[in-house]
Amino acid sequence: MSTVSAASVESTAVIEAPEKKPLKPCCACPETKKVRDACIIEKGEESCAVLIEAHKDCMRALGFKI
Repeated sequence: MSTVSAASVESTAVIEAPEKKPLKPCCACPETKKVRDACIIEKGEESCAVLIEAHKDCMRALGFKI
């Protein structure tokens, strides 16, 4: 039984990255950022309030203060 738990611990250690670099705001939420930017370019900022808020929510979920 201890063999199974030891194997689980070893596999978890392998999965973890040595040291993660902090996520930069420019690289966070690329999906919502792309859609938001395209909307703003095509329709103007006033028409894209929902997409802008969705991107802000995504950024907040990742710990950015917006």
